Amino acid sequence: MSIEKVPLSSLIAQAWEESRGTVLEEVKRRFEELARAGDSARALAMADDLNKEHPLDTLLNGYWLPTIRAAVEIGRNDPSKAIGLLQPAAPYELGTPIASLTVVLYPVCVRGEAYLRARQGSQAAAEFQKIIDNPDIVGKSPLGALARLGLGRAYALHASVGAGVAPAQTERPQAAPLQQDAPAKARTAYQDFFALWKDADPDIPILKQAKAEYAKLK
Repeated sequence: MSIEKVPLSSLIAQAWEESRGTVLEEVKRRFEELARAGDSARALAMADDLNKEHPLDTLLNGYWLPTIRAAVEIGRNDPSKAIGLLQPAAPYELGTPIASLTVVLYPVCVRGEAYLRARQGSQAAAEFQKIIDNPDIVGKSPLGALARLGLGRAYALHASVGAGVAPAQTERPQAAPLQQDAPAKARTAYQDFFALWKDADPDIPILKQAKAEYAKLK
């Protein structure tokens, strides 16, 4: 579920497409421009501008902007900073911020990705499990299936068998105790992902990557 492999910006933009709020429409429009351009510096600048223009908007400043900023830092290979930036979103991430928007949990997804990048498999697994455990919130979002892939990668990392995640940081966080059943859980999570994507185009890059990772688990 790497940012490079599945641009989180496009998933967030998809969610915003379903919203009709004036502020969110403005955020969506601006962020879509950045997503197309791939300009992380400008994305952060726009996030700062939105914060200044709408300082009292709780949803914007407590949910969307922390998620955007964290996604940018993951792209910059700074997962520790990304995790810290997501703290303001914690009180809101399991809620449904917009009546017409049934797809949320983006901060959870980004945090899981950040933990993967930081090579903290057990923490990453806990985040992706939140998405799986809340199907009523996730709805038909691609996050539901991608969470299975993220969970598989997290267990594979936790089992130290490697799953194609980003290289370890210079200072690797202390790893959690190894779970003896982590490899089996990793295989199950990958299989769940493949079952959900059984009708997908086999040439989709993330699916091909997932199959290559799964082959290493056997």
